[in-house]
Amino acid sequence: MAKIDSAYDYYVSVYGHQATSRYDSHKKSDLRKIYNHIIKTNKESPLYKISNMDTAKRYAIDIKENAKSIQNVVASLSDNYGDFNDSFQKKVAYSSNEDAVSVTYVGDGTEGNSADNFNIRINRLASPQNNTGNFLKDNALSFIPGAYSFDLSTNASAYEFQYNVNVGETNLDVLTKLSNLMNNSNLGITAEVISDGNGASALSLTSKETGLSAEETELFSIHPGTSNVSVAAMDLLGIHHITTPAQNSDFELNGIAHSSLSNTFTINKAFSLTLKQTHTGNESTEIGFKANTDAVADNIQVLADAFNNIIKTAETYSGSGSGQGRRLLQDMSAVSKGSRTDLEHIGLMVAGNGSITINRKLLADAISPERAHGTYDILTRFKDQIGSKAESASINPMRYVDKVVVAYKNPGKNFAAPYISSIYSGMMLDSYI
Repeated sequence: MAKIDSAYDYYVSVYGHQATSRYDSHKKSDLRKIYNHIIKTNKESPLYKISNMDTAKRYAIDIKENAKSIQNVVASLSDNYGDFNDSFQKKVAYSSNEDAVSVTYVGDGTEGNSADNFNIRINRLASPQNNTGNFLKDNALSFIPGAYSFDLSTNASAYEFQYNVNVGETNLDVLTKLSNLMNNSNLGITAEVISDGNGASALSLTSKETGLSAEETELFSIHPGTSNVSVAAMDLLGIHHITTPAQNSDFELNGIAHSSLSNTFTINKAFSLTLKQTHTGNESTEIGFKANTDAVADNIQVLADAFNNIIKTAETYSGSGSGQGRRLLQDMSAVSKGSRTDLEHIGLMVAGNGSITINRKLLADAISPERAHGTYDILTRFKDQIGSKAESASINPMRYVDKVVVAYKNPGKNFAAPYISSIYSGMMLDSYI
């Protein structure tokens, strides 16, 4: 039986919070191509034992995630920028006040002049719904021991909660129990026990969503069970009353009033805005595109950061004593070291481990009109080489894991085994291999 629980735990704890991009979704043909590539790559792979299973699980996941990051950057620099002279000139958005509103360019180069600079003034942020209950003495027990229930309804579905109050428990014990029960249910509501500082606590429920549509009056509602004791318990808790209703954001674009359910939204399919704080007085924030030189430098920086992250991952594991990262470090650093002269000529400085830093002054000179063609040619070759290495690492990260070969297969006379492909691709690791 595959022992993958710890691998999933590691993935969720380290990478689960990352937002997905449109480059993480694929057409059926793309997925079929990836699957066939995995099958072809592993069909002739030898049978082996993994030397350090726990490290191998983490390493395979780290390789796949770092490789995916590189692939996404390469894809973003290829969006409708077919000519290599254009790929690194992809637009980069800026905000004149990042503390008030942050911005990311999410267009693909086809929006033309429909996405011009504009001013935004934030009058109110979108806010969640909060239900804060009654404060009860921590060390007392206001509930009669027994079984209770209540219903919680969201816009998506309804849930019934059942809980027991036992002899010897305190109000604080009951509130903590309910808080854990609701948080473990993953309903899109955060529950916490808050104190008034005078020995009393209450249960506070806050929705993860913000704002209300025209058809909504609340994001969640709570009703006691039908029994008299459940009704009485809910009156004690007080969490069925809305303390602060959800609100939409209120902002102005070039003086025209707008609102949204969330503090993150897209304008003209080009700008993804995240509202952070309101403006005061006559303040506003300008949103637009950076100058060409800054845009090129920022795009290269994103690619360099993704490349440096996989170098860092390789160094971490190569220095762990197991030696697992040495092959990955050699493969990845060979890309930058092999082009060191060309890269440093245009301002991409290559360190001893292969990582890259950008000298923006040299880069600005390199993308001047008289040198631009040669510079973009070097950058495009480097981008393509990184993308190719990342694709290979993503398809078979187990290539870089320390292992002992048990037997080589008979070349050309093997059949595809989907489950073996999963194991070798780092998607499933069996502790008995």
